[in-house]
Amino acid sequence: MERLLFSNHCLTVTRLLFIALVFSANIKLHGEETKALSFSGDKIQQVRNILSDKCFSCHGPDEKKRKGKLRLDSKTDAYAIRDDGFPILPGKPQESLIYARMTSSEKDEVMPPPNSGKSLNPQEKELMRDWISAGAPWADHWSFIAPVKPQIPTVKNPNQIRNPIDSFIQKRLEVDGLEPNEVANRATRVRRLYLDLTGLPPSPEELDSILSVNSPDSDQKLVKKLLDSPHYGEKWAQMWLDAARYADSDGYEKDKGRQVWAWRDWVVNAFNRDLPYDKFIVEQIAGDLLPDATDSQRIATGFLRNSMINEEGGIDPEQFRMEAMFDRMDAVGKSILGLTIQCAQCHNHKFDPLTQAEYYGIFAYLNNSHESTTAAYTPDQELKRADVLRKVREAEDLLREQNPDWQTRMAQWEQEINGRKAIKTDW
Repeated sequence: MERLLFSNHCLTVTRLLFIALVFSANIKLHGEETKALSFSGDKIQQVRNILSDKCFSCHGPDEKKRKGKLRLDSKTDAYAIRDDGFPILPGKPQESLIYARMTSSEKDEVMPPPNSGKSLNPQEKELMRDWISAGAPWADHWSFIAPVKPQIPTVKNPNQIRNPIDSFIQKRLEVDGLEPNEVANRATRVRRLYLDLTGLPPSPEELDSILSVNSPDSDQKLVKKLLDSPHYGEKWAQMWLDAARYADSDGYEKDKGRQVWAWRDWVVNAFNRDLPYDKFIVEQIAGDLLPDATDSQRIATGFLRNSMINEEGGIDPEQFRMEAMFDRMDAVGKSILGLTIQCAQCHNHKFDPLTQAEYYGIFAYLNNSHESTTAAYTPDQELKRADVLRKVREAEDLLREQNPDWQTRMAQWEQEINGRKAIKTDW
């Protein structure tokens, strides 16, 4: 029997690939190319950095410090008309109030104010102008955007298309003026499928067997076979185990071994049985709080118990309990919320709508729990345990049958014990 620590308290490969391709292709929902293609990714982040560094201290999420009732970290506020015009008017930098103030030569007009110790260099001003001219594309954090099935884009050469995903790839190739590579031979494609879905290459015998059959649906059958393989869950669980800080030892100075294999196996099995994502998350955060929680659902909460443990002599246990709590918050933020929420551990988040008060509100939920320990068993151990418990019950039933007055005798024994006087001893 091993022991496992708990807290009391999928997407399929195709869908993941589809979402990744849509974002990388930078295609609008109606299939048109984005006008702000040159402002995707890094450049939009550069604009965001400028606004955060130069503007958000006076025009950000902190209402008490906000000047002129202007908020620039919110797209709705930044693009809304005011009495004196638009702070940001997409496509028209000269009519955008923030650009006019950034480029003003008047001390009373220029932003940031000269006494703030901040200013924009010519390159930053040019970037802001080009950004507004390109339509001021606003890139919300991906974790705040609900997945939406986009319209399949039309392409110039439909002969290259074999499935809907190919359309997005071909469209991006056309935008960049590129041609697709030649189709890989079947042996290469089979090897790629094995590595992508199971993380293992096919054996020479498997490869020969697959190549000997070349029916129209052979590739589809191979994909289904690999998705049904237990190695599929082992391959794709790795990313989640990393996000949850899974390890087989405690870390820090002693780095003693720990037994969290039952939670690891739960994650692998969740992928293999295609557990819906909502259940996948709920059971790991609060599986033990579900009505009539099963052992499997309690094991799922091992997600919250993967932080390092310091048992070095002379440490302050509360300090490292809090270190584990902060690490637990970071794991929840990155793996479930898709945010680096640890920024709000010290201050309101500079980029995302998360305040320090909200951070510690979430923190309080996790901190208000009892760190319990429970036993986890392998299937073989479960059978042996059930057999032992059955024999115990049979022995107890036999004793009750042989001693029908056992309750009376037990009551007399308890009275005798309670009636004894404590022995006084002088030391």
